[in-house]
Amino acid sequence: MANLIIYFSLSNNTKSAAEKIHQFIKSDIVRLEPQVPYPVGYSNYVPIAQKEFENQIHPAIKTKIANLDKYDTIYLGYPTWSGQVPMIFHTLFEKYNFIGKKIIPFTTSVSSPISESMTSVKELAHGSEVTDGLKYNGNDIQLKEFLNNK
Repeated sequence: MANLIIYFSLSNNTKSAAEKIHQFIKSDIVRLEPQVPYPVGYSNYVPIAQKEFENQIHPAIKTKIANLDKYDTIYLGYPTWSGQVPMIFHTLFEKYNFIGKKIIPFTTSVSSPISESMTSVKELAHGSEVTDGLKYNGNDIQLKEFLNNK
């Protein structure tokens, strides 16, 4: 079976983390993109993200994942927003079947530890094995150790 990295990134911090993981493991990699792009700039997309949380809006995705069945391990990358995964991941888990897969979360955040978002990951990925996750902060030694233990 194969590994897949699925990540969502607006500021490219999570993209950088996903690409670093991709360098260290054999995997395919997919960027999760919304059907309607978020506006550029932190102060422009934060109000939209907040509205999604408040109204439980699951934004449509344009990303297509071919043959998800061939992957047994999914590295799930996201920025932590309001202590949670962005709402676009609700759409991803509604659209695709992750049951029985191993989910390895990684996040990027200035201040939030990964523990804040793990509850929402576990809720989304019910029926999957969710491992401990990693907050990537640019420390490649820590990242390699984390990946070696998965």
